Amino acid sequence: MKFKFPENLYTDVRIEEHKSAYFYVKNGEVEGNGETEINGAMIRIFDGKLWYTRETNDLDSIQQCIDDLAAVAVPNPNILKNKIVKNFSVNQAKILKFEGDKDLRKLTKEDREKIVYDYNKKIIDKSIKEIIVNHTSFNYSHLVKSIYTSKGTEIVQDYQRCQFGAFYEININGLNFGGGKHYHEFFFEDLLGKEAEILAERDRCLEFAKNATDVVPGDYTCVLAPTVTSVFTHESFGHKSEADFMLNDKTLQDEWVMGKKVGNEKVTIIDEGDELYHGYCPYDDEGNKKQKVYLMKEGVLTGRLHDAKSAAILKEKPTGNARAQDYNNTPIVRMTNTYMDAGKDDPEEIIKGVKDGIYVYDWNYGTGNSTFTIQPKKCYKIKDGKITDPVRVNVITGSVFQTLFDIDAVGTDLKFFSGTCGKNGQSMPTATGGPTIRVKKLTIN
Repeated sequence: MKFKFPENLYTDVRIEEHKSAYFYVKNGEVEGNGETEINGAMIRIFDGKLWYTRETNDLDSIQQCIDDLAAVAVPNPNILKNKIVKNFSVNQAKILKFEGDKDLRKLTKEDREKIVYDYNKKIIDKSIKEIIVNHTSFNYSHLVKSIYTSKGTEIVQDYQRCQFGAFYEININGLNFGGGKHYHEFFFEDLLGKEAEILAERDRCLEFAKNATDVVPGDYTCVLAPTVTSVFTHESFGHKSEADFMLNDKTLQDEWVMGKKVGNEKVTIIDEGDELYHGYCPYDDEGNKKQKVYLMKEGVLTGRLHDAKSAAILKEKPTGNARAQDYNNTPIVRMTNTYMDAGKDDPEEIIKGVKDGIYVYDWNYGTGNSTFTIQPKKCYKIKDGKITDPVRVNVITGSVFQTLFDIDAVGTDLKFFSGTCGKNGQSMPTATGGPTIRVKKLTIN
């Protein structure tokens, strides 16, 4: 598309074409079945002092929106010298990875119903009386995003992913326990053939619910499974690396300085958007190329995540991490694919090195700031280097900085996991990653 941009002002136009569909079944009853299709655009004009914005679902009205905003902005002949505007690079690219036969938009109503009903026949066993709720679901989302700027950027890129989830509620002796498996994939066929994994996880959950005892609260050496490492990395360090948190916090700026040792030399943490994990984002929503950023390298703070504004204020380089949930939202600093890199320690040897500790198998949620919190789903005792009895743990807590130093083993088994991250009311697809790690001390309750 070509637009007539006003002189002496910075303008960008973000256009989105979005289609999604869903099918949900609970205890055999359909709870939702539908699809949506939305096209829209956000137009922004910046005069060096203020941003002027407008959203529209009428793509033919974009030029009129530009003209209307320009009429109320104040022309600035030095706009290209503005520190923020200088950080908007000029890029031209067309990256469409999800066209053709694997385009999720080609799926029919029958396709989304069939995957759920076919799985239900194979994974739901009504003879297991302890399972009181079965909930299965499928959904997909396909997005084509375009951005055009007055500096000359023209980018078109796409994104899609689909999800199948099988969840259940178990009641044993009056106690409820939730479990299940969910899969996020880029392509529909990759959701198929997961029955054995789903059933194995169901049986693990039943065994856990029947046999777990309450943990004795205290400080323990903990071994985190890769999925738990990934959420620790994302919540405790990834969000702390989003530079917009620092803009009005002089104390954090003074503490969070490049080159400072902030963890064990075994720990390296990276954020990148080019690899095809679920935070895939080759260009951000300001048109900047996503950079591979070493947030921490061998225990030393080496980078942080920026949009154009935070980079200008902190006098650092943009990293291409400005992302918006959709055209109705302004881009903010967000992670993409964020992970703790693989180490050199054998995962089995990591466990063998623990005499009396806790193995954290998976998690319900995690939060992080200076102190982080993880609520696990399933944990197990470690006795004399072996994983033994299941234990119920309410919450795991620790100091972020102390924990980063207390990581004394990092496994070779790096794995990636898909998810959705919320921040400032916006949700974005992300990927988290990590290997098995051992932490010398965490507080268990």
